[in-house]
Amino acid sequence: MLTIPPTDYRNSYGELPDTAKLNRDLGAPEHGPKALFFSGGSALNGLSRQITDYTHNSIHLITPFDSGGSSAALRDAFDMPGIGDLRHRVLALADQSAPHNEQLCRLLQYRFSATQTHEALTQELGEITSGAHALMSAIPSEARAKLTEQLSVLSQHLPENFDLRVASVGNLVLAGGYLANANDLGASLLCLSELLNIRGTVHAIVKEPLHLGVHLGNGQSFIGQHLLTGKEHPDIPSPVSSIFLNRSACEHNPITVPLDSENSQLIAGADLICYAPGSFYSSLMANLLPVGVGEAVAKASCPKVFVPNLGLDPEQLGMDFSALIQTLTRQLRQGSADEPVSNFLNYVVIDADRSRYPFPINTDLLKALGVELLELPLVTSTSDPYYDDDRLAQVLLSLI
Repeated sequence: MLTIPPTDYRNSYGELPDTAKLNRDLGAPEHGPKALFFSGGSALNGLSRQITDYTHNSIHLITPFDSGGSSAALRDAFDMPGIGDLRHRVLALADQSAPHNEQLCRLLQYRFSATQTHEALTQELGEITSGAHALMSAIPSEARAKLTEQLSVLSQHLPENFDLRVASVGNLVLAGGYLANANDLGASLLCLSELLNIRGTVHAIVKEPLHLGVHLGNGQSFIGQHLLTGKEHPDIPSPVSSIFLNRSACEHNPITVPLDSENSQLIAGADLICYAPGSFYSSLMANLLPVGVGEAVAKASCPKVFVPNLGLDPEQLGMDFSALIQTLTRQLRQGSADEPVSNFLNYVVIDADRSRYPFPINTDLLKALGVELLELPLVTSTSDPYYDDDRLAQVLLSLI
């Protein structure tokens, strides 16, 4: 049973979440609600794991624009979408109670050494591909056959000088599935999702091999998500003025991409839409760039919730709370400016301690837009300085 302190979870109207419904979801999560998350990166992986206690029907639309780390080497070799964030989310939703899934996840999370020679790493990949590697020995024969098939396809196409240092086996499997299915990212994701019996749905927001472009307020422009996040490169020197999708990783070649019908239907049919915590531009706003996302959100007759980041996000340089809300709603309303904000955003959920945010919360703006602010104790002593995954999951699902 849930143990939410009732007085802690009142919204501004004094209403309590439907804990009875949450308890029913705990008893039958396979019939749980279709909570949809626009996200990317690793910020939401803990919540994604936690929400499987309540529903096996969550939907995760992920940005495939990652251009750093080991994903970058695969993108360069095969002109494919970024798959690292997709792999992370599939593993987060894996059915941990399924036989041998623990061993399977261990294999897919395995990274090659950063210090071994190219020859040694190539030999190790060969051992994994053939099924002779120790990590493969614990995998059931049927799953092992699928993995070796995809890795064999990858090995056949892998450039001779491909850098395997710190490469993720899970990324290599997804890349092999991509190549084996005629460059169909969706088919590769589905294969891995079925192998892990994931408790939810994971889709890339677009399947094309695109890159994220950025315009800064100082007039500087660049292409590459890894240049924006502040993880592999210095923080941006000027606030973001806009972002765009680009065909090339090098040349400035902006492109307009429509949202595909399958993702459009997932959004329009959701029971909850959450604009999730994470890097504001590269994880959240990038998901909203395809034409038709806002229209699909407006069609969904469900609560729409924004959960802002705690602490400092380098991508939010120069932005206050009002700028976050205005940037989010402006992007969602592109092409449908006559639609009321309530069709795109209904709630903003924050921790009860406003000092955790790098700006004042503009309640007047929210009132003017007709958006309700929910202030709740979402950070616990064990989760600090982050949201408590279970509390946030309960609050979000209680709004359905």
